[in-house]
Amino acid sequence: MDISSILQGGYQHPLSRSWQGRRQLTKSMFMYPIFITDDPDASVVISSLPGQRRWGVNQLEFSSAHCVILFGVPLNCEKDGRGTPADDPSGPVIQAIKKIRLLFPSLYIACDVCLCEYTSHGHCGLLHADGTINTKPSVLRLAEVSVSYAKAGAHCVAPSDMMDGRIKAIKQALIDADLASKCTLMSYSAKFASALYGPFRDAAGSAPSFGDRKCYQLPPTAKGLARRAIQRDMAEGADIIMVKPALPYLDIISDAAQLAPDHPLACYQVSGEFAMVHAGAAAGVYDLKTMAFETTESMVRAGATLILSYFTPDFLDWLEA
Repeated sequence: MDISSILQGGYQHPLSRSWQGRRQLTKSMFMYPIFITDDPDASVVISSLPGQRRWGVNQLEFSSAHCVILFGVPLNCEKDGRGTPADDPSGPVIQAIKKIRLLFPSLYIACDVCLCEYTSHGHCGLLHADGTINTKPSVLRLAEVSVSYAKAGAHCVAPSDMMDGRIKAIKQALIDADLASKCTLMSYSAKFASALYGPFRDAAGSAPSFGDRKCYQLPPTAKGLARRAIQRDMAEGADIIMVKPALPYLDIISDAAQLAPDHPLACYQVSGEFAMVHAGAAAGVYDLKTMAFETTESMVRAGATLILSYFTPDFLDWLEA
């Protein structure tokens, strides 16, 4: 046998196996998505997302999480065509930001910025009379919401709407409000029109009332378009680039790592990915913890430095052991 054929000696011990990865999972890589509703005392199980709930601001408790991203779930407000409740000072997100800053001052708070949960039609932007996206007012409205969250105390705003030009508009709005150096801008740059969002839409009540989002979310086959979107958002001032979903798009995460080597690179292990891992484990196909590690480690291997995951509380325990 040739000398160059012998590889196993380099990974024959658990410690030496760990050295084979360029990066290892760490606690600081995880951001926990949390659903905040406008019932302050709510604690409602989300049946399609194992172990997850919709929370009211009076029920918030963070025993181990150090980084969260908030998704508003308004159930008791009057929605309209421009998503007016999105930055209502008495709405769930702004109330949660203020409560968390008061009770958990060391917790990093990111806020998803989108209009779908707050519009009467369930789309992520404002519409023309014919039901198509009206980009310019959509972008201006998203910038308004971002500034409102930053003023309330969010450390990061994360637009997930996929409107053209919204990163530039939000960045400029943060600059004009003297908040650009106080609030990170994380862009869902390559967000694909995926079938894996079902449990999230169940949790957030954000499914569109007509049509779909394929005209603004990326086609699953569109590798080149994803690369262009990443480059555009870098040029428009994004501080963090994100790919969503994660596991079916590891090639896009790898591309993003090459295109944006000087940016933090996030990926979102979305609700359907999380639910699939749980479903397979429940069916006895594999061990839950083992598969959770395998899936997230593949994202790190592809180049991710930040992972949005519903497994975050589990990993904070598992990585402690």
